[in-house]
Amino acid sequence: MDYKNAGVDIEAGYRSVELMKKHVQETMRKEVLTNLGGFSGAFSMEAFKNMEKPTLVSGTDGVGTKLKLAFIMDKHDSVGIDCVAMCVNDIACAGGEPLFFLDYIACGKNYPEKIASIVSGVAEGCKQSNAALIGGETAEMPGFYPEDEYDLAGFAVGIVDEKDIITGKDVKAGDVLIGMASSGVHSNGFSLVRKVFSMDKKTLDTYHEELGTTLGEALIAPTKIYVKALRSIKDAGVRIKACSHITGGGFYENIPRMLPEGKCAVVEKDSYEIPAIFKMLAREGEIAEQMMYNTYNMGLGMILAVDPADVDKTMEAVKAAGETPYVVGKIEDGEKGVTLC
Repeated sequence: MDYKNAGVDIEAGYRSVELMKKHVQETMRKEVLTNLGGFSGAFSMEAFKNMEKPTLVSGTDGVGTKLKLAFIMDKHDSVGIDCVAMCVNDIACAGGEPLFFLDYIACGKNYPEKIASIVSGVAEGCKQSNAALIGGETAEMPGFYPEDEYDLAGFAVGIVDEKDIITGKDVKAGDVLIGMASSGVHSNGFSLVRKVFSMDKKTLDTYHEELGTTLGEALIAPTKIYVKALRSIKDAGVRIKACSHITGGGFYENIPRMLPEGKCAVVEKDSYEIPAIFKMLAREGEIAEQMMYNTYNMGLGMILAVDPADVDKTMEAVKAAGETPYVVGKIEDGEKGVTLC
């Protein structure tokens, strides 16, 4: 008896590392001091020593049950983007610049080409956010996961000068809410998605005119990464007063998190076009509107508050970064929360 007979293929692990090296190398920043394969990743803070009060910000998350789609569709090169997005968007939401990312893949059986495909998506997410992929772990766990399944999670660290942290404390009545378009469902609410739609290849491969693509492609579209857009706004000289990453819990849970006591966010539902996938999901699942807004991003992956005088500059900065912005509402005095009208 040996480790391979027990279900853990060490040679496959070595091959996975070799296959992923080219993807990892594409994410490197000059601050990275170590090579892939070491016991830890080292990142120099020399470039940030001139900040008044350099402050680390961090985020960790996974892809969740969206991975079930990847298994069924046998498509593994985009869920890594989701994993990175869920972490770095939270960091950027606080005003931080993502610095580096580490991933964790746990699988029932190590198929090197599949692992490399997953990591290629992680690397792409890192490139989109200018974060270095400085380490990770691939754990082969036979008997714990089915052979053809895996879990994927990650952890990111960023930096911000303390004076630039976005806290929401200065939000006032009259401030304007600007939303940035999502790519679809992103990485939240898939347990409900999987109850509404049959999770089989035939259903997922079916083309729908209203979606302009197959159901599977619409659902597996990777989460938007808003790091560049938020950096573009800052570079335009705009101070973002508050920022909310619309993830699990939708509008009702996430928007209030960016508000101080005594301030209410008023969002106009008809201020932008809700993507077809959400309309289809609500219709096919007979899901009430309130539940949709309490579960999904409904087409807005990030919502921020700015001074009315900064609206035009903010809109142009978001467009310059390649994202689509909408003026979606305003801040009013009142009980902390969100009102949809």
